[in-house]
Amino acid sequence: MNGGSDMTLAFELEALKALASPESVFEDARGWSEYIGVVSEKPTYVVTNYTRKNRIRQDFFSGPRGKSESLEAVKDQFDTDRYVFIGDDEADEELAEEVGWEYLPVEDAADAADWVVATDVEDDEEDAEPVRDDWP
Repeated sequence: MNGGSDMTLAFELEALKALASPESVFEDARGWSEYIGVVSEKPTYVVTNYTRKNRIRQDFFSGPRGKSESLEAVKDQFDTDRYVFIGDDEADEELAEEVGWEYLPVEDAADAADWVVATDVEDDEEDAEPVRDDWP
């Protein structure tokens, strides 16, 4: 991605889940971001479990707040030249505009940074061995 390293980067949890290797995405983004984290409307334990499972070390997370309040708090706490929010829908784009963050759709971010977008999980399940439904 372009720009200096004086940037705070926030991923919406669902956008991060859309990427094939969230751990390597965070490692890569650390090379050109000052601070990086995850925000979500989901409860704190959902984000914490996901980031632990994927070995993601984040500088901030939403905690018990919603995305809007979290992004505003991050902007107040971390002083950088740019604040970029990677999301996955129109609501995320509108939110970024409301709180003064740049918005980047996850697909565009993946293209720019050479990240791999995950394939649909349902496709993987279809290839799996069929489950027997005649078992007692």
